[in-house]
Amino acid sequence: MADKVLVANRGEIAVRVLRSCHELGLGTVAVFSEADRDMPHVRYADEAFCIGPPAAAESYLQADRIVQVGVDAGAKLVHPGYGFLAEVPDFARKCLDAGLTFVGPRPETMELLGDKPAARGVARELGIPVLTGSPSGLDDDSLLKAAESLGYPVMLKAVVGGGGMGIRAAHSPQELAAAIPRARQEARAAFGAEGVYLERLVDGARHIEVQLLGDIRGHVIHLGERECSIQRRHQKLIEEAPSRALDQELRQRIHRAAVRIGRAVGYVGAGTVEFLLDPEGQFYFLEVNPRLQVEHTVTEAVTGIDIVKEQLRIAAGRDLDYNQDAVLARGWGLECRILAEDPNRGFAPCVGQVSRLREPAGPGIRVDSGISEGVTITPYYDSLLAKLIAWGETRAVAIVRMRRALAEYQIAGITTNIHLYRGLMDSTRFLGGQFDTGFVEETFPRQGDGGARRAAQGWKADSARRLAAALTAALLEHRRCEGDSVGRGRVSRWRMMGRWELTNRWR
Repeated sequence: MADKVLVANRGEIAVRVLRSCHELGLGTVAVFSEADRDMPHVRYADEAFCIGPPAAAESYLQADRIVQVGVDAGAKLVHPGYGFLAEVPDFARKCLDAGLTFVGPRPETMELLGDKPAARGVARELGIPVLTGSPSGLDDDSLLKAAESLGYPVMLKAVVGGGGMGIRAAHSPQELAAAIPRARQEARAAFGAEGVYLERLVDGARHIEVQLLGDIRGHVIHLGERECSIQRRHQKLIEEAPSRALDQELRQRIHRAAVRIGRAVGYVGAGTVEFLLDPEGQFYFLEVNPRLQVEHTVTEAVTGIDIVKEQLRIAAGRDLDYNQDAVLARGWGLECRILAEDPNRGFAPCVGQVSRLREPAGPGIRVDSGISEGVTITPYYDSLLAKLIAWGETRAVAIVRMRRALAEYQIAGITTNIHLYRGLMDSTRFLGGQFDTGFVEETFPRQGDGGARRAAQGWKADSARRLAAALTAALLEHRRCEGDSVGRGRVSRWRMMGRWELTNRWR
């Protein structure tokens, strides 16, 4: 295996990849913008290089600059993480042309899967159910005509990219006409391409995805499924593995469909095939994400397989070390995405300095974090700060552990969505597995746009105001902890669910 890896990303995923590299004995190279000079991923790497100003377009999206850093540092592998350049075929080609190995699928595979209507065509040829939709490349008037043929409601989606960007639901021609320019602008800003297409919208659907691994010899296996139905505006908040929505027969069918797609496109590396499950139990192919997923951690929790290590081994030319029968899932995994967002202000992004950080620990708990005390959260990047993962022998035990971990988690100086998860973990619908992709927005109605504008205004506040905000957050956290201690005597049947399982009093 090559002896040095450049990680072309930032934040928690950069730290995550660097850790696996260190365990494999590989040298590491980090890149950072001027805004990220003091971030943990910079300190964790063996070497680190500044690649430009804070704006992502001038730093983390500068493919030529990053490739040159890899060459100058003597790296052999380039791991893109997720986001930024992870799904850009031209970046993979630039790496290959410079003598670097891109940790991911082949550029031509990325191009095929990056065009979502083309990927839908692959699934359709394999006989895998696909939602009806429009071709890509339609202008605005043609999209409106196509929607009339499909019938409302419809989903407007960006042709390339992922992460919920460039996606809008429309229930009428007026809604669609207003959504098209916004979706195009968002897709252009995030992925550099404004192409969009339409897909039939399924109400009450659940989001199921299957993790794949494939090597250069054509071996493709799955590592089971994940449920990602707890979302807000098509961006995932809570993920779990396995899914309660699947019985064994349906589970096997979805797994087989995902592997067939992977083999059909000659998939190499780690990738995810995403499906929609309607209320009647029919699944439909959505897309393939040709990269590592944010939620790969829950699959690692239940299988014990380090997916990042497998990516690196596959990129170095090694075969998969096991067949499908060797992949055994055990227990239940949950992941909560810790975001610098305020659910009480329409999920507005939050910025400021992390004045205090106390991360949870204990049995079954894992934290993948990209922050530390003293770092400044800026408005330039995604709001993801960390991922909190809980594992348990059953779903109930995993929920009890997640509750405990959320109660222990303390981040002062900025507002996060931790309290949102504390509420969700007590929701009877969540506990009973009775939810779909609209659950969060039904429970927490949208409170208007303008979050980015408010965040930018907040960033311009002087240091005294930021200090006042930090002190207020600390006071509120102190009061919350006091309230928790007072309220611990009033425990509901739902909150006791996992504890009864642990003591064999309830099955």
